[in-house]
Amino acid sequence: MTHHIGIVGCSAEGAALCYKTICVEGARLLGRHAHPEVSMHTHSLADYVTCLDNDDLNGVGELMLSSARKLASAGADFLICPDNTIHQAMHYVERRSPLPWLHIAEVVAQEAAARGYRRLAITGTRWLVDSEVYPSKLSHHGLRFMRPSEEECDAVDRIIMSELVGGIFKPEGIRTFQQIIERMKGEGCDAVILGCTEIPLIIDDDNSPLPTLNSTRLLARAALQRSVTENG
Repeated sequence: MTHHIGIVGCSAEGAALCYKTICVEGARLLGRHAHPEVSMHTHSLADYVTCLDNDDLNGVGELMLSSARKLASAGADFLICPDNTIHQAMHYVERRSPLPWLHIAEVVAQEAAARGYRRLAITGTRWLVDSEVYPSKLSHHGLRFMRPSEEECDAVDRIIMSELVGGIFKPEGIRTFQQIIERMKGEGCDAVILGCTEIPLIIDDDNSPLPTLNSTRLLARAALQRSVTENG
């Protein structure tokens, strides 16, 4: 028996990549063509962006909880959110949620520690990079981190929100990410967190100056493992 995975989506490309990873990689655990039951609910990305622009994390949390309740009604056993940025509201969400969650930054931090990394470069939206979503989890595991510079944050945020979330992938965007990662490598980082679920669509271990921690796939794989464990 597997446990029903509920996906609280935010941006389409990241949620779709997470869903696809669960379905494709489920076969490795469960046999050919097999994967756990999966349900997804997404509010409009515009609703989330409005809340984020207004520093309304309670509003972000209410959107997440609305999805959580719908997924609980659909029979989900636990929840994941393939969006790093809105994990800022998780402290508001978890105490009110009808179901337990896997936390994307905790999953990434555990993997970083298991691989023996010591200092992580954080990439993602400005909302994410300016937050404590990753620093709090990395510090708990004794890991150091580096944020991009202000100028780099602006460039990354623009690429994510103006291009990647809309399925637009430009060579210039890839080069910008590579240059930023290379700079942080020179400052002592030994791996990079792809802290936006769309970044893996243009950056991976093949073209990154540093080993990557793909938050989208790591969360999907953690959900698969949770789904097939006896206790769910």
